[in-house]
Amino acid sequence: MSRERRCVATGEVRDEADLIRMALGPGNQLVPDLAAKLPGRGAWISAERDLIQKAVKKSAFNRAFGCPVNMPEDLPGLIEGQLVARALNLMGLARRSGDLAVGYDAVRLALKAGKPAWRIEASDGAEDGRSKLDRLAFAAWGDVPVAGCFTAEAVGDALGRGPVVHASMSTGSQARAFSTVMRKLSGFRPLVPQG
Repeated sequence: MSRERRCVATGEVRDEADLIRMALGPGNQLVPDLAAKLPGRGAWISAERDLIQKAVKKSAFNRAFGCPVNMPEDLPGLIEGQLVARALNLMGLARRSGDLAVGYDAVRLALKAGKPAWRIEASDGAEDGRSKLDRLAFAAWGDVPVAGCFTAEAVGDALGRGPVVHASMSTGSQARAFSTVMRKLSGFRPLVPQG
């Protein structure tokens, strides 16, 4: 059962899976705590770029911590970068544990074998290959979430190989963690860019 926390920007009580914990580092430096494991008191903010900008503008973190805090230069950009790095890391872990099929043919076979937790489609991949896999996935399993917000080079680097356009993540612990990260990342960038 997940816990609920209050967002410093809106005052709403939300599930932790929708929020980012912020902690204070040395010199009262505000630090994103994606794993929610840093020591000390934390403040929670909705995982949405505009709400983070609003919190910074209205000094909500100063009030939450009861003292002046030192803000990173681009807090939303910093959080987005950390979420991207975490998502790519989880892809690498899924690959090493045998839970990630890589390449068009491997994804096609994985889709025939069982419903994946996620399909990963490089944002700079060709539309025809993605469309064919979209149709196959929908015909076999209905709606399968797609992470289409990473370049082929970024996915390949995360997997320790050349550019990767198509991948499929099977269900399991990596997929659950990936889902949480992608849910948060969707507040910063579209998971499947238009066009």
